[in-house]
Amino acid sequence: MSNQITLKVNGETRTCLPQTFLPNFLEELGLNPRLVAVEYNGEILHRQFWETTEMRSGDNLEIVTIVGGGVEVRS
Repeated sequence: MSNQITLKVNGETRTCLPQTFLPNFLEELGLNPRLVAVEYNGEILHRQFWETTEMRSGDNLEIVTIVGGGVEVRS
């Protein structure tokens, strides 16, 4: 039995350990938290809440990466 939780990131199924907070999850995905915007369960999540946002099974995240010349949707 797995101790990982399942969530959706840009439409793809991903997993992480319980009690993983958003900045750590972004780093696990290979993203620099300073260079992304996050929609969390349908709402833009302001950075002031990232440190206290714990990933839960069934969460749905849309992550947009800021790149030179525009933005890029990451999956």
